[in-house]
Amino acid sequence: MIGCQCRVCRSDDRHDRRLRPSIYIDVDEGPALLVDTSTDLRQQALTHGLTRLDAILYTHHHADHVLGFDEVRRFNALTGGAIPLWASPSTGGELRRIFSYAFGAPSQKGGGLPEADLHEIDGPFSIGDVPIQPVPLLHGRLPILGFRLGRFAYLTDASRIPDGSWELLQGLDVLVINALRHRPHPTHFTLMEAVAVAERLGVPQVWFTHVCHDLPHAETNRSLPRGMALAYDGLAFDVEVA
Repeated sequence: MIGCQCRVCRSDDRHDRRLRPSIYIDVDEGPALLVDTSTDLRQQALTHGLTRLDAILYTHHHADHVLGFDEVRRFNALTGGAIPLWASPSTGGELRRIFSYAFGAPSQKGGGLPEADLHEIDGPFSIGDVPIQPVPLLHGRLPILGFRLGRFAYLTDASRIPDGSWELLQGLDVLVINALRHRPHPTHFTLMEAVAVAERLGVPQVWFTHVCHDLPHAETNRSLPRGMALAYDGLAFDVEVA
């Protein structure tokens, strides 16, 4: 947190240094997928050596989840073409508005522009041979999406799971879900609310993401039920996605 001197912001534990949330899914003999283009995408891609990107899935249009979009330019060069983007109709409309310089008619020549093909999510879809189930969520009053791939689901920025979405989350092996802090928040699950979701679903491995500086990594993990922990930058694990 800019200007903060709390113990988490001053911590020497690398797990307490958190960039904006995003995940990269590298499918064996399949596509490389990115969920959200976080504001920190350039730093994240350089840190973790990302050289391939076949498609981007968007959960919603808020700044911390989309403002790395301009870095798509480099992946255009690496892949030799436009990058497919998948988003709900409302998120797609906001992407077109925010990044009108890329989706509209160019205002001038010179300078690279991101090249992207925007696809509308209106139900389950596939990228290559990977089936993807969008999971409707609520971020305060804003409808957003989580994603399920096989026995793995990624739910960030949620404050409520609508009744119709619980069935889409049955039978998971791994769940990543947002857990902002202990204090109630109007648009995000608290840690205990996220724990309750995980317990209701009975997921054996749960990682909590979109964590603010209220939650020190090591201390918080000691308080969590078995199979649950705070995620951290650079976390990697294997999942079945098809």
